[in-house]
Amino acid sequence: MSDQFALTEDQLAIQEMAQKFTADMITPNAAEWDEHKIFPRDVIKQAAELGFASIYVSEDSGGIGLGRLEAALIMEAMAYGCPSTSAFISIHNMSAWMIDRFGSQDVKDRYLPDLIAMDRIASYCLTEPSSGSDAAALRTRAIDKGDHWEVSGSKQFISGGGENEVYVTMVRTGEDGPKGISCVVIDKDMPGVSFGANEKKLGWNSQPTAAVNFDAVKVPKANLVGNEGDGFKIAMMGLDGGRLNIGACSLGGAQRALDEAIAYTKDRKQFGRAIADFQNTQFTLADMAAELEAARALLYLAAVKVTIGAPDKTRFAAMAKMIATETGSKVVDRALQLFGGYGYLKEYPIEKLLRDLRVHSILEGTNQIMRMIVGRDLVK
Repeated sequence: MSDQFALTEDQLAIQEMAQKFTADMITPNAAEWDEHKIFPRDVIKQAAELGFASIYVSEDSGGIGLGRLEAALIMEAMAYGCPSTSAFISIHNMSAWMIDRFGSQDVKDRYLPDLIAMDRIASYCLTEPSSGSDAAALRTRAIDKGDHWEVSGSKQFISGGGENEVYVTMVRTGEDGPKGISCVVIDKDMPGVSFGANEKKLGWNSQPTAAVNFDAVKVPKANLVGNEGDGFKIAMMGLDGGRLNIGACSLGGAQRALDEAIAYTKDRKQFGRAIADFQNTQFTLADMAAELEAARALLYLAAVKVTIGAPDKTRFAAMAKMIATETGSKVVDRALQLFGGYGYLKEYPIEKLLRDLRVHSILEGTNQIMRMIVGRDLVK
Protein backbone atom coordinates (compact mmCIF):
# COMPACT_ATOMS: atom_id res chain seq x y z
CA MET A 1 0.00 0.00 0.00
CA SER A 2 2.74 2.47 0.92
CA ASP A 3 4.63 1.91 -2.34
CA GLN A 4 2.13 3.93 -4.36
CA PHE A 5 3.04 7.03 -2.31
CA ALA A 6 6.80 6.45 -2.32
CA LEU A 7 9.27 8.22 -4.57
CA THR A 8 10.91 6.05 -7.20
CA GLU A 9 14.61 5.25 -7.13
CA ASP A 10 15.20 7.77 -9.92
CA GLN A 11 13.28 10.47 -8.05
CA LEU A 12 15.21 9.78 -4.85
CA ALA A 13 18.48 10.04 -6.81
CA ILE A 14 17.40 13.39 -8.30
CA GLN A 15 16.41 14.64 -4.85
CA GLU A 16 19.71 13.54 -3.34
CA MET A 17 21.69 15.23 -6.13
CA ALA A 18 19.81 18.49 -5.57
CA GLN A 19 20.29 18.24 -1.80
CA LYS A 20 24.04 17.71 -2.20
CA PHE A 21 24.36 20.64 -4.60
CA THR A 22 22.45 22.79 -2.12
CA ALA A 23 24.58 21.74 0.85
CA ASP A 24 27.80 22.38 -1.07
CA MET A 25 27.01 25.48 -3.08
CA ILE A 26 23.91 27.29 -1.78
CA THR A 27 23.47 26.93 1.99
CA PRO A 28 26.97 28.14 2.98
CA ASN A 29 26.59 31.30 0.88
CA ALA A 30 22.92 32.22 1.23
CA ALA A 31 23.30 34.67 4.14
CA GLU A 32 26.03 36.62 2.32
CA TRP A 33 24.01 36.75 -0.89
CA ASP A 34 21.06 38.11 1.09
CA GLU A 35 22.97 40.67 3.13
CA HIS A 36 24.99 42.08 0.23
CA LYS A 37 22.32 41.55 -2.43
CA ILE A 38 24.62 39.35 -4.51
CA PHE A 39 23.24 37.70 -7.64
CA PRO A 40 25.13 34.35 -7.66
CA ARG A 41 25.25 33.84 -11.40
CA ASP A 42 28.24 31.50 -11.17
CA VAL A 43 26.43 29.13 -8.80
CA ILE A 44 23.24 29.27 -10.86
CA LYS A 45 25.25 28.33 -13.95
CA GLN A 46 26.67 25.36 -12.04
CA ALA A 47 23.10 24.23 -11.41
CA ALA A 48 22.66 24.14 -15.19
CA GLU A 49 25.49 21.61 -15.40
CA LEU A 50 23.23 19.22 -13.46
CA GLY A 51 20.35 19.84 -15.86
CA PHE A 52 18.54 22.16 -13.47
CA ALA A 53 18.13 24.88 -16.12
CA SER A 54 16.08 22.61 -18.38
CA ILE A 55 14.19 20.37 -15.98
CA TYR A 56 11.15 19.94 -18.20
CA VAL A 57 12.64 20.90 -21.54
CA SER A 58 12.31 17.78 -23.68
CA GLU A 59 15.26 15.49 -24.24
CA ASP A 60 14.88 16.02 -28.00
CA SER A 61 15.63 19.69 -27.39
CA GLY A 62 18.59 18.96 -25.12
CA GLY A 63 16.83 19.15 -21.75
CA ILE A 64 16.43 16.45 -19.14
CA GLY A 65 12.70 16.03 -19.78
CA LEU A 66 11.48 15.42 -16.24
CA GLY A 67 7.97 15.82 -14.84
CA ARG A 68 6.57 18.41 -12.45
CA LEU A 69 7.08 16.20 -9.39
CA GLU A 70 10.78 15.87 -10.11
CA ALA A 71 10.94 19.65 -10.63
CA ALA A 72 9.23 20.17 -7.26
CA LEU A 73 11.76 17.89 -5.58
CA ILE A 74 14.62 19.91 -7.03
CA MET A 75 13.11 23.28 -6.10
CA GLU A 76 12.27 22.10 -2.60
CA ALA A 77 15.82 20.84 -2.08
CA MET A 78 17.44 24.05 -3.30
CA ALA A 79 15.05 26.24 -1.29
CA TYR A 80 16.29 24.50 1.85
CA GLY A 81 19.46 26.51 1.29
CA CYS A 82 17.94 29.67 -0.24
CA PRO A 83 14.30 30.07 -1.36
CA SER A 84 15.19 33.16 -3.39
CA THR A 85 17.82 31.40 -5.50
CA SER A 86 15.64 28.34 -6.01
CA ALA A 87 12.70 30.48 -7.13
CA PHE A 88 14.90 32.32 -9.62
CA ILE A 89 15.95 29.03 -11.21
CA SER A 90 12.29 28.01 -11.33
CA ILE A 91 11.38 31.11 -13.34
CA HIS A 92 14.14 30.40 -15.86
CA ASN A 93 12.84 26.85 -16.24
CA MET A 94 9.29 28.06 -16.85
CA SER A 95 10.51 30.40 -19.60
CA ALA A 96 12.63 27.71 -21.26
CA TRP A 97 9.69 25.29 -21.14
CA MET A 98 7.44 27.78 -22.92
CA ILE A 99 9.94 28.09 -25.76
CA ASP A 100 10.37 24.31 -26.00
CA ARG A 101 6.67 23.48 -25.74
CA PHE A 102 5.22 26.18 -28.00
CA GLY A 103 8.09 27.69 -30.01
CA SER A 104 8.89 26.94 -33.63
CA GLN A 105 11.96 24.88 -34.43
CA ASP A 106 13.72 28.10 -35.42
CA VAL A 107 13.03 29.71 -32.03
CA LYS A 108 14.13 26.56 -30.24
CA ASP A 109 17.36 26.37 -32.23
CA ARG A 110 18.21 30.01 -31.56
CA TYR A 111 17.44 30.11 -27.84
CA LEU A 112 17.37 26.73 -26.13
CA PRO A 113 21.04 25.73 -26.34
CA ASP A 114 22.13 28.85 -24.45
CA LEU A 115 19.22 28.62 -22.00
CA ILE A 116 19.93 24.97 -21.22
CA ALA A 117 23.55 25.84 -20.41
CA MET A 118 22.51 29.11 -18.72
CA ASP A 119 24.92 30.98 -20.95
CA ARG A 120 21.82 33.13 -21.27
CA ILE A 121 19.12 33.34 -18.61
CA ALA A 122 15.41 33.90 -19.25
CA SER A 123 12.75 35.97 -17.52
CA TYR A 124 8.98 35.58 -17.71
CA CYS A 125 7.22 38.90 -18.37
CA LEU A 126 3.49 39.07 -17.66
CA THR A 127 2.79 41.47 -14.77
CA GLU A 128 2.41 45.17 -15.52
CA PRO A 129 2.11 48.25 -13.29
CA SER A 130 -1.64 48.42 -13.96
CA SER A 131 -2.40 44.71 -14.37
CA GLY A 132 -1.31 42.30 -11.67
CA SER A 133 -4.00 39.80 -10.80
CA ASP A 134 -6.01 40.94 -13.85
CA ALA A 135 -3.38 39.67 -16.27
CA ALA A 136 -5.79 39.64 -19.23
CA ALA A 137 -5.92 43.46 -19.04
CA LEU A 138 -2.24 43.89 -19.96
CA ARG A 139 -1.43 46.92 -22.11
CA THR A 140 2.01 46.22 -23.58
CA ARG A 141 1.19 46.40 -27.27
CA ALA A 142 2.79 44.85 -30.31
CA ILE A 143 1.89 46.70 -33.51
CA ASP A 144 2.11 44.69 -36.73
CA LYS A 145 4.75 46.21 -39.04
CA GLY A 146 4.85 43.46 -41.65
CA ASP A 147 8.00 41.45 -40.97
CA HIS A 148 8.18 42.52 -37.31
CA TRP A 149 6.18 43.82 -34.37
CA GLU A 150 6.84 47.15 -32.75
CA VAL A 151 6.50 46.53 -29.00
CA SER A 152 5.87 49.33 -26.51
CA GLY A 153 4.93 49.08 -22.85
CA SER A 154 6.29 48.11 -19.47
CA LYS A 155 6.46 45.01 -17.30
CA GLN A 156 6.76 45.19 -13.52
CA PHE A 157 8.40 43.01 -10.83
CA ILE A 158 10.42 40.99 -13.32
CA SER A 159 12.86 38.53 -11.74
CA GLY A 160 16.16 38.92 -13.54
CA GLY A 161 15.17 42.30 -14.96
CA GLY A 162 18.30 44.04 -16.22
CA GLU A 163 20.52 40.99 -15.68
CA ASN A 164 18.90 38.31 -17.81
CA GLU A 165 19.42 38.22 -21.56
CA VAL A 166 16.06 36.75 -22.70
CA TYR A 167 12.52 37.95 -21.91
CA VAL A 168 9.55 35.71 -22.74
CA THR A 169 6.94 38.43 -22.93
CA MET A 170 3.15 38.57 -23.15
CA VAL A 171 2.02 41.36 -25.48
CA ARG A 172 -1.25 42.55 -26.94
CA THR A 173 -1.41 41.88 -30.67
CA GLY A 174 -5.21 41.98 -31.00
CA GLU A 175 -8.46 42.80 -29.25
CA ASP A 176 -8.92 43.55 -25.57
CA GLY A 177 -9.09 40.56 -23.26
CA PRO A 178 -7.25 37.23 -23.20
CA LYS A 179 -7.76 36.35 -26.88
CA GLY A 180 -5.77 39.36 -28.02
CA ILE A 181 -2.57 38.36 -26.20
CA SER A 182 0.44 36.74 -27.86
CA CYS A 183 3.82 35.54 -26.59
CA VAL A 184 7.11 36.74 -28.05
CA VAL A 185 10.79 36.40 -27.15
CA ILE A 186 12.61 39.71 -26.70
CA ASP A 187 16.39 40.04 -26.30
CA LYS A 188 18.01 42.33 -23.78
CA ASP A 189 20.15 44.00 -26.44
CA MET A 190 17.31 44.86 -28.84
CA PRO A 191 17.16 48.66 -29.33
CA GLY A 192 14.43 50.20 -27.18
CA VAL A 193 14.71 47.72 -24.28
CA SER A 194 15.55 49.38 -20.96
CA PHE A 195 15.23 48.60 -17.27
CA GLY A 196 14.19 50.29 -14.07
CA ALA A 197 16.33 50.37 -10.95
CA ASN A 198 16.79 47.14 -9.01
CA GLU A 199 13.91 47.06 -6.54
CA LYS A 200 14.67 47.27 -2.81
CA LYS A 201 12.78 44.29 -1.43
CA LEU A 202 11.89 42.73 1.92
CA GLY A 203 13.36 39.41 0.81
CA TRP A 204 14.50 37.58 -2.33
CA ASN A 205 17.69 39.63 -2.21
CA SER A 206 19.84 37.09 -4.09
CA GLN A 207 18.01 37.86 -7.31
CA PRO A 208 17.54 41.18 -9.13
CA THR A 209 14.00 42.46 -9.67
CA ALA A 210 13.27 45.40 -11.95
CA ALA A 211 10.78 46.88 -14.40
CA VAL A 212 11.39 46.04 -18.06
CA ASN A 213 10.48 48.80 -20.53
CA PHE A 214 9.88 48.51 -24.26
CA ASP A 215 10.03 51.63 -26.45
CA ALA A 216 9.14 50.77 -30.05
CA VAL A 217 11.23 47.60 -29.90
CA LYS A 218 11.43 45.82 -33.25
CA VAL A 219 10.70 42.13 -32.55
CA PRO A 220 10.95 39.76 -35.53
CA LYS A 221 7.79 37.84 -36.38
CA ALA A 222 9.96 34.71 -36.11
CA ASN A 223 10.17 35.31 -32.33
CA LEU A 224 6.51 34.43 -31.84
CA VAL A 225 5.97 31.58 -29.37
CA GLY A 226 2.88 29.57 -30.25
CA ASN A 227 0.21 31.06 -32.50
CA GLU A 228 -0.87 34.67 -32.48
CA GLY A 229 -3.54 35.02 -29.79
CA ASP A 230 -2.29 32.04 -27.76
CA GLY A 231 -0.26 34.10 -25.28
CA PHE A 232 -2.72 34.12 -22.41
CA LYS A 233 -3.26 30.37 -22.67
CA ILE A 234 0.51 29.79 -22.71
CA ALA A 235 0.98 32.10 -19.72
CA MET A 236 -1.66 30.29 -17.68
CA MET A 237 -0.24 26.87 -18.52
CA GLY A 238 3.15 28.09 -17.42
CA LEU A 239 1.70 29.32 -14.17
CA ASP A 240 0.37 25.86 -13.27
CA GLY A 241 3.97 24.68 -13.08
CA GLY A 242 5.23 27.93 -11.59
CA ARG A 243 2.74 27.67 -8.75
CA LEU A 244 3.92 24.18 -7.94
CA ASN A 245 7.53 25.33 -7.85
CA ILE A 246 6.80 28.31 -5.61
CA GLY A 247 4.89 25.99 -3.29
CA ALA A 248 7.88 23.65 -3.31
CA CYS A 249 10.17 26.57 -2.44
CA SER A 250 7.96 27.28 0.57
CA LEU A 251 8.17 23.64 1.64
CA GLY A 252 11.97 23.66 1.38
CA GLY A 253 12.36 26.87 3.34
CA ALA A 254 9.90 25.72 5.99
CA GLN A 255 11.63 22.34 6.35
CA ARG A 256 14.90 24.18 6.97
CA ALA A 257 13.20 26.30 9.63
CA LEU A 258 11.73 23.22 11.32
CA ASP A 259 15.09 21.43 11.34
CA GLU A 260 16.81 24.51 12.74
CA ALA A 261 14.13 24.85 15.43
CA ILE A 262 14.50 21.21 16.49
CA ALA A 263 18.25 21.56 16.79
CA TYR A 264 18.01 24.86 18.65
CA THR A 265 15.39 23.73 21.17
CA LYS A 266 17.40 20.60 21.95
CA ASP A 267 20.47 22.71 22.64
CA ARG A 268 18.90 25.73 24.37
CA LYS A 269 18.31 25.30 28.11
CA GLN A 270 15.92 27.21 30.35
CA PHE A 271 14.95 26.46 33.95
CA GLY A 272 17.56 23.72 33.98
CA ARG A 273 16.11 21.77 31.03
CA ALA A 274 16.39 21.77 27.24
CA ILE A 275 13.35 23.64 25.94
CA ALA A 276 12.71 20.69 23.62
CA ASP A 277 11.79 18.72 26.74
CA PHE A 278 8.83 21.00 27.49
CA GLN A 279 5.49 19.68 26.30
CA ASN A 280 4.52 23.04 24.81
CA THR A 281 7.62 22.98 22.60
CA GLN A 282 6.92 19.43 21.49
CA PHE A 283 3.31 20.28 20.64
CA THR A 284 4.47 23.24 18.54
CA LEU A 285 7.05 21.13 16.68
CA ALA A 286 4.47 18.40 16.13
CA ASP A 287 2.02 20.86 14.56
CA MET A 288 4.75 22.29 12.33
CA ALA A 289 5.83 18.84 11.12
CA ALA A 290 2.30 17.55 10.53
CA GLU A 291 1.14 20.61 8.62
CA LEU A 292 4.28 20.58 6.50
CA GLU A 293 3.80 16.91 5.56
CA ALA A 294 0.15 17.52 4.67
CA ALA A 295 1.08 20.44 2.40
CA ARG A 296 3.85 18.37 0.80
CA ALA A 297 1.45 15.49 0.06
CA LEU A 298 -1.00 17.85 -1.66
CA LEU A 299 1.74 19.52 -3.68
CA TYR A 300 3.20 16.21 -4.87
CA LEU A 301 -0.28 15.05 -5.91
CA ALA A 302 -0.88 18.28 -7.80
CA ALA A 303 2.51 17.92 -9.52
CA VAL A 304 1.54 14.48 -10.83
CA LYS A 305 -1.78 15.84 -12.09
CA VAL A 306 -0.06 18.66 -13.98
CA THR A 307 2.44 16.22 -15.50
CA ILE A 308 -0.26 13.90 -16.83
CA GLY A 309 -2.58 16.74 -17.85
CA ALA A 310 -5.45 15.72 -15.57
CA PRO A 311 -8.70 17.67 -16.10
CA ASP A 312 -8.48 19.14 -12.58
CA LYS A 313 -4.77 19.99 -12.76
CA THR A 314 -5.25 23.77 -12.57
CA ARG A 315 -7.49 23.51 -9.50
CA PHE A 316 -5.02 21.22 -7.75
CA ALA A 317 -2.07 23.44 -8.66
CA ALA A 318 -3.92 26.42 -7.18
CA MET A 319 -4.83 24.51 -4.01
CA ALA A 320 -1.29 23.24 -3.59
CA LYS A 321 0.24 26.69 -4.09
CA MET A 322 -2.19 28.23 -1.62
CA ILE A 323 -1.71 25.62 1.10
CA ALA A 324 2.05 25.18 0.69
CA THR A 325 2.84 28.89 0.75
CA GLU A 326 0.58 29.67 3.70
CA THR A 327 1.81 26.63 5.62
CA GLY A 328 5.42 27.53 4.87
CA SER A 329 5.01 31.01 6.29
CA LYS A 330 3.26 29.73 9.42
CA VAL A 331 5.93 27.11 10.06
CA VAL A 332 8.75 29.65 9.75
CA ASP A 333 6.92 32.11 12.00
CA ARG A 334 6.57 29.48 14.73
CA ALA A 335 10.21 28.52 14.30
CA LEU A 336 11.17 32.13 14.94
CA GLN A 337 9.01 32.11 18.09
CA LEU A 338 10.82 29.03 19.36
CA PHE A 339 14.13 30.79 18.80
CA GLY A 340 12.88 33.73 20.83
CA GLY A 341 14.90 36.91 20.45
CA TYR A 342 17.69 35.02 18.70
CA GLY A 343 15.37 34.20 15.83
CA TYR A 344 15.11 37.92 15.10
CA LEU A 345 18.86 38.20 14.58
CA LYS A 346 20.58 37.81 11.21
CA GLU A 347 23.10 35.53 12.89
CA TYR A 348 20.50 32.79 12.47
CA PRO A 349 18.75 31.81 9.20
CA ILE A 350 15.15 32.06 10.45
CA GLU A 351 14.54 35.76 9.82
CA LYS A 352 15.78 35.42 6.22
CA LEU A 353 13.47 32.48 5.62
CA LEU A 354 10.57 34.51 7.03
CA ARG A 355 11.32 37.38 4.63
CA ASP A 356 11.91 35.17 1.58
CA LEU A 357 8.76 33.09 2.02
CA ARG A 358 6.40 36.02 2.58
CA VAL A 359 6.21 36.94 -1.10
CA HIS A 360 5.22 33.41 -2.12
CA SER A 361 1.61 34.12 -1.15
CA ILE A 362 1.60 37.00 -3.64
CA LEU A 363 3.49 35.98 -6.78
CA GLU A 364 2.44 33.45 -9.43
CA GLY A 365 -1.09 34.62 -8.60
CA THR A 366 -2.04 35.82 -5.14
CA ASN A 367 -3.57 33.30 -2.78
CA GLN A 368 -6.84 35.19 -3.05
CA ILE A 369 -6.78 34.46 -6.79
CA MET A 370 -5.98 30.81 -5.97
CA ARG A 371 -9.17 30.67 -3.93
CA MET A 372 -11.12 32.16 -6.83
CA ILE A 373 -9.72 29.53 -9.22
CA VAL A 374 -10.63 26.69 -6.85
CA GLY A 375 -14.06 28.07 -5.99
CA ARG A 376 -15.07 28.69 -9.58
CA ASP A 377 -13.95 25.21 -10.61
CA LEU A 378 -15.98 23.64 -7.80
CA VAL A 379 -19.26 25.34 -8.75
CA LYS A 380 -18.98 25.42 -12.55
